[in-house]
Amino acid sequence: MKRVIYPIFAALILVTSAFVTVNAVDYKVKDDFSIAFKSKDPSGKFEKMTGTVKFDESDLGSSKFDLSIDVASIKTGNGMMEKKAQTEEWFNASKFPKIKFVSSKIEKSDAGYTITGNLTMKGVTKEIKVPAKLKKSGEELEFTGTFKVNRMEHKVGKKSDAVPDVMNITYSLPVGKK
Repeated sequence: MKRVIYPIFAALILVTSAFVTVNAVDYKVKDDFSIAFKSKDPSGKFEKMTGTVKFDESDLGSSKFDLSIDVASIKTGNGMMEKKAQTEEWFNASKFPKIKFVSSKIEKSDAGYTITGNLTMKGVTKEIKVPAKLKKSGEELEFTGTFKVNRMEHKVGKKSDAVPDVMNITYSLPVGKK
């Protein structure tokens, strides 16, 4: 009887182990992140961002970015410009205090990764693709890249010759295990 049970038990362990999945690792955004916007005028950065990243290079389907930027943390080097950015015409910070990005798909690309997701600014959500390079250091990861955002699609400000419609965004997103 033992001769029959041991092979069945071994086969059962082998079959069930095939269904074990590796979960994406949970990370949180570190304080030394950088998210900057640049144009001929204005240029600046946001100083407060929170969020989580679930990431597994071998299982991109279970990976996810969920990030939130505090609009009031905008810094341009010009106090009057920073106050104007909070107004209803621009970001309307009293009604929409956060800029949100939530990924829907992460794919491997020639340059690293492409993170597709929904960017919500001033109550308007648009799908964008964000290229990302990945640097690993022990249990920490850093995603970096540049992308463009059309502020007019999000109703941020009015069309003008002084401020370009499309803003260049550069980011560095270091994350550490939770």
